[in-house]
Amino acid sequence: MKWTRWFQSNKSKAELNKESKAELHQLFAEIQAAKQDWDNAVRYFEYALGKDQIDYAIFAIEAAEKRYEMLLRKAKSMQVTWPEWYQGEAV
Repeated sequence: MKWTRWFQSNKSKAELNKESKAELHQLFAEIQAAKQDWDNAVRYFEYALGKDQIDYAIFAIEAAEKRYEMLLRKAKSMQVTWPEWYQGEAV
């Protein structure tokens, strides 16, 4: 009886660990994509010509920067040692 409870409790921890790893992989990928979007928005601003293009580029930079910051705050709140997840793979 005790062994089955212990096994079930450890099994649920292992499943949770798999889910949290998948969530970390997804969050890491989202952070990379957000950083790329931010870089692209800055690059677009550098080549903007007209007033409308400049306004759009500024809006895009601000939106991309906010998304990137939001994802970083989410990652920090998870309290994970992120160097272990470099390139989405456990080291």
